[in-house]
Amino acid sequence: MRLVLPVSLLAFSFPVLSLSLAAQSGARSAAASRPPAQPAAPQPVKDLPVRKVVLYKNGVGYFEHAGTVNGNQRVAIDFTSSQLNDVLQSLTVLDQGGGHIANVNYNSTMPIEQQLQSLALGLNDYPPTTAIYQALRGQRVEVTGAGTGFTGRLVNIELRKETDKNGTTSEDHYFLIVETDSGALRTAELSDALSVRMLDPALEKQFSEYLGIIASAQNQQERHLTLEASGDGERQIDVSYISAVPVWKSTYRVVFPREASGNAIVQGWAVVDNTVGADWDNVQLSLVAGAPQSFIQPLSQPIYTHRPEVPIAVAQQTMPETHEAAESVTVNSEMMNGALAPPPQVTRPMAKALDRAAGIVGGIGSGYAGGVYRATDALQAGDVSTNAFDDYFEYALTQPVTIHKNESAMVPILQESLPAEHVTLWSSKQRQPLRAVWLENKSKLTLDAGSFSIFENGEFAGEGLLDPIHPNEKRLLSYAVDQAVKVHSGNVGNTRRLHHVAIHKGILVQTTDQLTDTTYTINNTADEARTVVIEHPRQPNAQLESDVKPDETTATAYRFRVNVAPHQSTDLHVAERAKLFETVRINPDEDQTDFLVTVSKYTPELEEKLRPLIEAETTLADINSKLSENDETQKALAGDEARDRDNITALKGNEAAKRFIEALSHTEDQIDAARKQQADLEKQRDTARANLDALIAKMSFDTDLDVALPTNQNEQP
Repeated sequence: MRLVLPVSLLAFSFPVLSLSLAAQSGARSAAASRPPAQPAAPQPVKDLPVRKVVLYKNGVGYFEHAGTVNGNQRVAIDFTSSQLNDVLQSLTVLDQGGGHIANVNYNSTMPIEQQLQSLALGLNDYPPTTAIYQALRGQRVEVTGAGTGFTGRLVNIELRKETDKNGTTSEDHYFLIVETDSGALRTAELSDALSVRMLDPALEKQFSEYLGIIASAQNQQERHLTLEASGDGERQIDVSYISAVPVWKSTYRVVFPREASGNAIVQGWAVVDNTVGADWDNVQLSLVAGAPQSFIQPLSQPIYTHRPEVPIAVAQQTMPETHEAAESVTVNSEMMNGALAPPPQVTRPMAKALDRAAGIVGGIGSGYAGGVYRATDALQAGDVSTNAFDDYFEYALTQPVTIHKNESAMVPILQESLPAEHVTLWSSKQRQPLRAVWLENKSKLTLDAGSFSIFENGEFAGEGLLDPIHPNEKRLLSYAVDQAVKVHSGNVGNTRRLHHVAIHKGILVQTTDQLTDTTYTINNTADEARTVVIEHPRQPNAQLESDVKPDETTATAYRFRVNVAPHQSTDLHVAERAKLFETVRINPDEDQTDFLVTVSKYTPELEEKLRPLIEAETTLADINSKLSENDETQKALAGDEARDRDNITALKGNEAAKRFIEALSHTEDQIDAARKQQADLEKQRDTARANLDALIAKMSFDTDLDVALPTNQNEQP
C-alpha cells in the first residue's frame, strides 16, 4: 500500500508560469515536434541514517535523519511498529535543494482480526482443534491412519464418553463422522496416527492463506519507511519525527579528596537506552529534563466505523380510512427558498480555522525544542552545553555518540569540582541525625533529578536521591545515618499576652502575642568535630527573635548551623514571636456565659462593657434551663397519668378504684399547671432572646490591653 502523507506538502516546490498566449502556443508546437521525454527511473533505495537524537524525561524522543540524494532517489528509514503512530503524527520532510518528496510509503498491515474476517473459514487467531474441523464440515476429505483409508464429506466432530474395562468414564475422546463416497457413514477417532487431508484445492488455498496471515502477524515489529525524492543534482534531505522511548536516567558520583579542600568532584552520568529500529552511529545527542505534552493516536491502524443495518422495506397491507380536511394555509416563500438552499460555503470562522491549521502545519520543525531548526544560546561547560527553554533544560553533548539498537550506554554529562561541606542534618521529621553534604552548584549546568553515590577516602560512604539543582543553588544531600550525634528537643516555653479585644456585629476577636522558646541539645560522641544543621519548623505568622540567625531558610524550616566539639554537648535556643487571632461568634443559641465572663475579667473596662451582654446571656440561659425542667416534669406527669388510667380500668367496679380516680384528678391538675408555666416561660424566652439579639447587634468596641495569659489556655475558647 502506498500512502502520501500530508506533511510531504512541506517539501513541494511549484514553478510559477507566466507565459503569454503566443508563447504558450509556440511551446505546444515545439513539444509536439519532439518525442515525449521518458521519466528517469528511481535509483536504488539508500538508507537515511540518524544524525540527531533528543530524549525527554516524559518518554518521548525527537529524531533527525539526514543525508544527500542525487536526482530522483529513494531513501529509507527503519523503525519499530510501536513507533509508527508517533512517526505518522509528527513526520517532517524537507528537501533542501529545491526538490520535492513525491510520496512516503511504509509497510502497513491490516489488523489480523480484519484480515481473518475476509476468509470464509471463520477461524480466529488461536482456534482449538475442534474449531478447525468444524470449519471443514461439508468438505471432501481423505482420512488415513485408522485402518483402511476412505474419502468422503466431513459431517461433524463430536465428543463421546468412553468407559474402560475398569469402569472409569472419560470425556476426552473426539470422533470424526464422514459420509464416504459410497454413501456409508464412517467414524474415526482423532488420534496422533489419524491423518485428514483436504481434497478441494480452493479450500486448501484458503487454509494456506489463513496460515500466511497468522505468520505475517508474528513479524510486524520492523517497519520500513521509504521516501521518493524527486529533483536535480545532489542535495540535502532532512527527516524528523518524535517517538516513544525509554526515559533516560541521571546518576551522580560525589568524590571527596583524601586531603580536605572544601570541594568535591561531582561526576554526572545519563543512562540511555536505544530500543528503536535504527543504530545511532555518531549522532548528536541531547538530553532534556522536561516533559513537553505528547500523546498517541492510532493513525497506523485502519479504522472501521459501525454502520447501521436497515431492513428491506416491504409493502404493507392497509385498510381504507377517512381523513379530515385541511385548513387554508399560506405558504411562506422564504421557508420554501430556505428548504432549497445551496450547499454551505466556507464561512469566515471556517476560513480562519483553516488558516490556523495551515500555520500549524507550516511551522513544524521551526520551533520544536532541541531540533536543528531551533536557534540556540548554549553555554559552554566542558564537553556538555546546556540550553534552557520554557521550564526545563537540555544537556547537549558536543562529542558524537554511538549506541546501536537494543543497546544501552552511560553517557557523561558532568565533571566539575564543586564546593561541598560535610554536615550532620537533624529534623523533627527525621529524628535520627543523617550524614549529609551541603553542595553548591557553581557550574553552569542544572543538575537533573536522580541518584547519587558518595565516596570518601577512596571508599563508598552512602547514596541518596537529589532533586534538580540549578546553577548557584545550594542543596543538602543526605546519604547515611550519623550514629555519633544525638539531638534532644525540649524545654519548649510559651508566653502569651492578650493585646487587643474587639467585638462587632456579634464577632469577638482577641489578638494575642505568643513567644515560643525551643531548646535543642546536641551531643557529639565522635572523635572529630561535627557541623550539625538543625531544621527548626517555621510557624505561621511568626518572626524569629533568636540571637542566632539561620544559615538558610526554606518554605517550611529554618536551618541553623551548630559546631560541636568532639565528645561535647551544645545547646541551641530558638525564639519565635507570633501574633494569633482568635475569633468567636456570639450566638444566642449557645450559652457562652463562661467565655464572656473570662474575657470580662481581663480589665474593669471590659467587665463594664460586657456586663449587659453577660446578664442577657444569663437570663436567657436560666429561662432555657427552666423550660428543660418543665419539659421533664410534663413527661413524668404524663407517665403517672397513664398508670392511673390503667389501674382504673383494671379495677373497674372495685372500691379500690376510687383512690386512683382521685390521684388521676390531681395529676391532671398538675399537667394543666405545667402547661401554663411552659407557655409563660416560652414568652419570657422570646423576650429574652430578642433582648440578647438587640444587644449583640448594637455592641461594638475596640480595647487595647496588655494581659498575661496562662500558657495552657486554649487558643479557641
